[in-house]
Amino acid sequence: MTGAPTAPGRRLLLVHAHPDDETLATGGTIARYAAAPDTSVTLVTCTLGEQGEVIPPGLAMLEAGQADQLGGYRIGELAGACAALGPVEHRFLGGVGRWRDSGMALAGHGVRAATPEVLHPRALARPEAFDAQVEALAAVLAEVRPQVVVTYPADGGYGHPDHVRAHEITVAAVAAAGRPARLAFTGVSRSALAAGLERISRLPGLPFRLPVADDLPTVADDAVTARIDVTDQRAARVAALRAHATQVEVWAPAPPDDGAVVWALSNGIAQPLLDAEEFTVPDAAPGVLDDLFDGAPA
Repeated sequence: MTGAPTAPGRRLLLVHAHPDDETLATGGTIARYAAAPDTSVTLVTCTLGEQGEVIPPGLAMLEAGQADQLGGYRIGELAGACAALGPVEHRFLGGVGRWRDSGMALAGHGVRAATPEVLHPRALARPEAFDAQVEALAAVLAEVRPQVVVTYPADGGYGHPDHVRAHEITVAAVAAAGRPARLAFTGVSRSALAAGLERISRLPGLPFRLPVADDLPTVADDAVTARIDVTDQRAARVAALRAHATQVEVWAPAPPDDGAVVWALSNGIAQPLLDAEEFTVPDAAPGVLDDLFDGAPA
């Protein structure tokens, strides 16, 4: 008789609000650790992204204000992205469709978002749903027992209510899980974004507009305490971005070129595919980590 399989020695869990967030913020990190020996990657997605804006005109009827079928469609897109980045164990928080994309309101300046005045009865951001969401995530944490848990910073990166809620329930669930785990919060440093934008600004034929001040969220350089080199994961990241075709457009200049890749959401703002993904790790030792597991609880 054989015993139960031994869990991998390193276990990474990521909590994201909507399909595509895993790729946009952490696709390289997922791909790098998914390919590493003795390492497992678990992805928890909190909603189906039902309120997203659809880029391809032929799929516009999927949107919430029309057929309201986008959430189901994005399940397939997410599966394709995970296959490109994987192997990844994926779960929807509380089961498929338990909580719905809350949508967002514009906060009046730059990229900042706010909570809509009216929320769907199943919206992730509803105050009364918080305890059940923490319970659902704590159950996953108890099963997976990750040493590192990744999600957004306290402001969700740019204020989206679902990103904020993902942060809040992740912090609460880690505290409730009863075992130590390192928290790492996503972010892009101002200098890294500036360098990436300067590079793509020189590309001929760029089909997206370059951002102006406050179009894209960043964090102060000194807030970055982990920087993960994901250069070798570029092909997997591009494939995952392309899998989210309702939400993301991907462009690269025709050869000869320097390998640059540019992507944009429905707002048409150019964003460079950077060769490092950055995090704020509150318990990190002085300096900048190049491995999220370095110094994490055993």
